[in-house]
Amino acid sequence: MNYILFDGPCRNSLLPFTYTRPVADIRVGILTIREKWEMYLGYTTTTLTEDYLSNKYPMVEMDENVMINASYVPNFELAEMVKSLEENQAIFKDEDVIAFFTKDTQDDVDFETYEAIEFNAEVIKVEHTWDIFSKNGNAIAEDFELLTKGRKSQPIPASNNTIEASNIFIEEGAKLEFVTLNATNGPIYIGKDAEIMEGSIIRGPFALCDHATVKLGAKIYGPTTVGPYSKVGGEVNNSVIFGYSNKGHDGFLGNSVLGEWCNLGADTNNSNLKNNYAEVRLWSYETEGFARTGLQFCGLMMGDHSKCGINTMFNTGTVVGVSSNIFGSGFPRNFVPSFSWGGNSGFTTYLTKKAFEVAKVVMQRRSIEFTQQDADILEHVFEITQKYRTK
Repeated sequence: MNYILFDGPCRNSLLPFTYTRPVADIRVGILTIREKWEMYLGYTTTTLTEDYLSNKYPMVEMDENVMINASYVPNFELAEMVKSLEENQAIFKDEDVIAFFTKDTQDDVDFETYEAIEFNAEVIKVEHTWDIFSKNGNAIAEDFELLTKGRKSQPIPASNNTIEASNIFIEEGAKLEFVTLNATNGPIYIGKDAEIMEGSIIRGPFALCDHATVKLGAKIYGPTTVGPYSKVGGEVNNSVIFGYSNKGHDGFLGNSVLGEWCNLGADTNNSNLKNNYAEVRLWSYETEGFARTGLQFCGLMMGDHSKCGINTMFNTGTVVGVSSNIFGSGFPRNFVPSFSWGGNSGFTTYLTKKAFEVAKVVMQRRSIEFTQQDADILEHVFEITQKYRTK
């Protein structure tokens, strides 16, 4: 069977992260949503997404296809239902379509003609940016079970201090010595060739993905995910870092999400709680205003390739777009548009020529090429976000 993950109606409420990737490639828990579906289904997937992303994330259509709403995070029960779908069947959660069977000869899909199968069990749905960190604990627990079932962890080196060691899993090649790991409140997963340096204190749920690093003396409490090849130090609480990003120094990051290729300068701090303890409002690309989150704790949402200088301060509920560069004293505003250069004293446009030069150097350091596809995507993001930089 051919499985296609489609963005669905939640795509715009997941900006700025979906400016540069399909919904399926958002990381929540240990794995991306795509990686989860592929493990449960036993098949590779392709993507139905925005035209400007389709060269990098193409769709392959065959005679018979199952379309899957990528906002839904799979579990065993849902995956089994999806694998059992037949012609003219669709799976719904209330009014939402989760998956449906289609043929390449169908020009339109009329769900009135489909047999509707209701999915009544609990399932994680990622429909807002803040869901990525607020639902991360449950996602880590589900991924931990998926990745470790029937497998044996590498031994925990004797120098480490552990609580609930049975809830800790270490992959091959991982390095950790003189570290405190407390898995009482949730599992701790340490990926292949990852490293936790001495003196670090970690409380689960926590995921350190392949080749990622926790720096000396870090204090991390979950639910937190550090994506592949990322580096973290200082104090981190309930945050998700997609991959290839650095928060390598002291400073606080809480209730936040960082995309890929981000860098936080030394002693960068974000607020995750308003002084009056009020509900946090967050910039919405859908309404082009600040939307209610229903959360008392909500920090920083930073899109791919964005960076900030040393001692940067981010206010509660700040959204930073793609490829922005923030520096200087004082708090920058709560919404920093993509390709902005500056800080509290004001912003100018960060031209793509300069931004691409930096991206090439940053990615080359990790032996990854900045391709023409990457440049085309960022050029398109630059154009469609122009209206925000003129406000």
